[in-house]
Amino acid sequence: MEIADETRALGRPGGRTRRAKTRMTFEYTGRHVEVTPAIRRHVEEQFRKLEHIFNGNNVPVHVILAVEKNRQTGELVVHWLDHTLTASDTNADMYMALTRAVGKIEKQALKLKKRIIDRKHNARKTSEIAPHPDGQIEATPLPVRIINARRYSVKPMTAEEAALDLSARPDNFLVFRDAETSRVGVLYKRQDGNFGLIEP
Repeated sequence: MEIADETRALGRPGGRTRRAKTRMTFEYTGRHVEVTPAIRRHVEEQFRKLEHIFNGNNVPVHVILAVEKNRQTGELVVHWLDHTLTASDTNADMYMALTRAVGKIEKQALKLKKRIIDRKHNARKTSEIAPHPDGQIEATPLPVRIINARRYSVKPMTAEEAALDLSARPDNFLVFRDAETSRVGVLYKRQDGNFGLIEP
């Protein structure tokens, strides 16, 4: 049995503050388990500790609870800054599973926030400041250059063979010719540990 619960909103209580409020909306789904008020309070208390990370954005959170025999799983899907953060944990205790899942979301959010900040910082560093005709200053991006060209020997192999070959290499991608279709493809390593395939 799957139960979809109504959406709940979480925000800081009233009062003026200089920092923008983070508004979090929660949607709960229970699979073979009742979503009790105590569970909702536990989840929302855990996420309240993350409000400073989300920094005033609207953050929808989908909480999925599932029970199978003695395995209790808490899964979280968080939409933030045009990215989807997902985490799950399985434990004999549902509260512990949810606490650990929120901890995983916190690590992902911090990593994403740092990557965005670094990207903005690098964009400012790689721009040149040029005077504008009307006296204003505008940033002119540096032209893109090809630093180094490498030649690869394209070997015929299947996608599975290419995956085995790439997993044994330090490279992030492998160019190969599909032995079945004779098409050239590019197999690359994804951040989640899997492989992606680009074909013409």
